[in-house]
Amino acid sequence: MLVLGDAHASDPDRCEILLELYRTLEPDRVLQLGDLERYDLPAPTWFIAGNNEDFDVIDALRAGEHPAETNDNVHLLASTAATVDGLRVAGLSGNFAPTRYDLPRDELAGERRRHFTHEDIDRAADLEDIDVFLTHEAPNGLLSYGYDPGCTYVDDVLETLSPELCLVGHHHRHREAEISGTRVVSLAPAWERYYTLEPETLALESYEHDLSVGD
Repeated sequence: MLVLGDAHASDPDRCEILLELYRTLEPDRVLQLGDLERYDLPAPTWFIAGNNEDFDVIDALRAGEHPAETNDNVHLLASTAATVDGLRVAGLSGNFAPTRYDLPRDELAGERRRHFTHEDIDRAADLEDIDVFLTHEAPNGLLSYGYDPGCTYVDDVLETLSPELCLVGHHHRHREAEISGTRVVSLAPAWERYYTLEPETLALESYEHDLSVGD
């Protein structure tokens, strides 16, 4: 199974790298960690929304619709779960904003639709038997910029779900930690690395590639 970090495919060069990874690796299944920005993909892809998306498309996918910008290969995980190659995979879409967290989701408008709310956290925490958890926002204890950018609400979901593996987007750097008994991995962006996941063992391998952005 192919696993990809942030794509930022609204940029033409990064979009070409994303599509070249699909063409070269010919994956049967793909997990993607947000900031996708391309929604018609060559292989079945389960992804979480990041903070950079076409949020009209994301809202349509949340509602179970497939607008013209998508194809049947894209599957949004938004406090929902799916079975992918025998794994129970769940995803929390969006990032955290303290001024929006307590609002109902239907009160978020425009670019503010990029955030998750307490409703999203509650729905994610109610999921069961999760093997792999995808989140754009990191838990505490994984990353440091002179401060910890982790989110307590993600900590709580991680502790409740207790998955074997948690994959994190958004931060564009590869880092690993064990948190609350879960292996947590922050992924490098798709234009730098790709990853493979072995469903039977949950072994995650990282590969640098020689594709480049621009000339």
